[in-house]
Amino acid sequence: MAEESSPPPKYEAKRVPNGYGWDFATAVPRCPVTYRRPPAVNADKIIESPGVAHANRAPSVDMPEGSVEYSDKYSEYTVLQQHVLFWDRNNDGVITPIDVWVGFRDLGFNIPTCLLACTVIPFAFSYGTVMKHSYLPDPFFRLYIDGVHKAKHGSDSGVYDTEGRFVPQKFEDIFANCSERKDDTLTFKEVFGLMSRNRCAVDPFGWTASFFEWVTTWMLLAKDGKIHKEDLRRVYDGSLFWEIREKRHSGQGWKQGWGIGGDGFIGHRQRLNPHKIMA
Repeated sequence: MAEESSPPPKYEAKRVPNGYGWDFATAVPRCPVTYRRPPAVNADKIIESPGVAHANRAPSVDMPEGSVEYSDKYSEYTVLQQHVLFWDRNNDGVITPIDVWVGFRDLGFNIPTCLLACTVIPFAFSYGTVMKHSYLPDPFFRLYIDGVHKAKHGSDSGVYDTEGRFVPQKFEDIFANCSERKDDTLTFKEVFGLMSRNRCAVDPFGWTASFFEWVTTWMLLAKDGKIHKEDLRRVYDGSLFWEIREKRHSGQGWKQGWGIGGDGFIGHRQRLNPHKIMA
């Protein structure tokens, strides 16, 4: 029989603040990590049913209607499908390895990163998307947008559900859990803390996929050493990708990110003229 022990004296059960109309604990003494990673408790005051998956919009506390024009334009697609539509250059519902290459170049990534992306992403995720149509792998490693929800992997944030819908509560929890300053930003260290929080047991594929996804997101979004909440929300629904491409092609350029040569960034500063770098 296990020996009984008293709860750690420095902890008390943490409850939802008064005024929310609820009465239950959000942290308990026997699991100290629940104090370090509090849930977002205000989302339902601004977002309609934040715990319910939203099929075609990605709302947040700051943008309760999501990206309205963008989501209305692609209202027949789930948020996960909207996330990948940027890479479907000819709107045929299929993303080829060449499409992946072109899309990453349009976003300003350097050549080695683009080579890695157009090799690893189709190889790792093609078969999951093909299963809607066939049990045989696609010989050209194409990704099918109507089956992209089957490419969802473990050890992720849970912001997309298993059908590719967007769960606002999970998105808000990222910043409530992992942003030490509570200012709706994530430092590089906090991004790794987020990956650690999401890590499932015996899931090396999920750990690796999550690592590459978050590092790539950091390389694209970092501003003043942080990922900002609204930028991340727009990555989830894909609307930011189109803006970045438009700014780069118009000559205005994308002034955020971290890289080694991509768009002229050396580290977190744009030290080279991107107009002199081959697009």
